[in-house]
Amino acid sequence: MSASALYVGRVGHTRLRPFQHSFEYRIYSMLLDLDELELLSRRLRLFSHNRFNLFGVNDRDHGARDGSDLRAWIDRHLAEAGIDLAGGPVRLLAFPRVLGYTFDPLTIWYCFHADGTLRAILHEVKNTFGEQHGYLVPIDGDLRHSFDKEFFVSPFMDMEASYDFALNIPDRHLSVGITQHDGDGEILRASMRATRLELSDRNLLRLFFTHPLLTLKIITAIHWQGFRLWRKGAPYRKRPSPPELPVRLVKPQVGVR
Repeated sequence: MSASALYVGRVGHTRLRPFQHSFEYRIYSMLLDLDELELLSRRLRLFSHNRFNLFGVNDRDHGARDGSDLRAWIDRHLAEAGIDLAGGPVRLLAFPRVLGYTFDPLTIWYCFHADGTLRAILHEVKNTFGEQHGYLVPIDGDLRHSFDKEFFVSPFMDMEASYDFALNIPDRHLSVGITQHDGDGEILRASMRATRLELSDRNLLRLFFTHPLLTLKIITAIHWQGFRLWRKGAPYRKRPSPPELPVRLVKPQVGVR
């Protein structure tokens, strides 16, 4: 049985200060086992790896973003962090390319040891300025973790902040919760809740029509919500230079506040 799957559900954001601003969208994501990408590309008519199709994933979308092998890239960063998976699987939770286009604000890499235990999570964050940064979090049982913000995401959010993550290992259901804090407390809550579906041509075709042009709608929605924040009076922050290191090994404070 394939470890790769579809997850269909909703993403929601709520900004708490200096005014409340909320939205929610229907979405779907793919959980892709990196070792299954070529097999999936051969088995499915509507999905391809590194080739144009109705749906797909390209090695340029993640990792080094230069077309190099994703498994080799994550293995190198895990080795630098002293994390040995002993050949265990790495699974990527990401929005797919739809008709060749994707934008994925948060990609989560689940890194499993050969014995089946989750040993690390990489939060790969992208902004609309074409930049990317990764937070590599060692996992020892508890999937809740906290760490400081180092990468500019939104021009309507300060850099002096921290994140709390609470998530599960994708199974029948998927859950990702994020709370952003600053010196005065919570400022943003975001969540994703989704249910697993088989990754099949039939389900892909259905999602193409029930969630048309998903990835184009994501980037459009980001700019639309930014415009709404600006209209409400949210101050615009200047974008700083991105971190020098593409991936930061974080020593998280375990346990959400």
